Amino acid sequence: MMESQADLDRMFHALSDRSRRGMIDRLGRGPASVTELAAPLAVALPTVMKHLQVLEESGLVFSEKSGRVRTYRLQQDALAAVERWVEQRKIQWTTTFDRLNHFLANETETLPE
Repeated sequence: MMESQADLDRMFHALSDRSRRGMIDRLGRGPASVTELAAPLAVALPTVMKHLQVLEESGLVFSEKSGRVRTYRLQQDALAAVERWVEQRKIQWTTTFDRLNHFLANETETLPE
């Protein structure tokens, strides 16, 4: 699945906040209710809800409501998209640095002493 730049922007924006990354870490261990996600955070419940809204709008998580309990889960495909983007950049930079190292090694060999 190919993500648009806007999709990636939303995902990286969502991941730019420490509290939201903590929620993602927690959801990595399994589904959690709003109360469970709010417990380790020193913020008001409305703030937690705003963080969850950002995560859901980014596509990184989804929620289901059963009775009065809303449960959140990771959207694995979205996390895989972020991972693919990072991996592609890693390959590009590794290749660039390898070429630079090769160039510098050859330049050093040709320098007069």
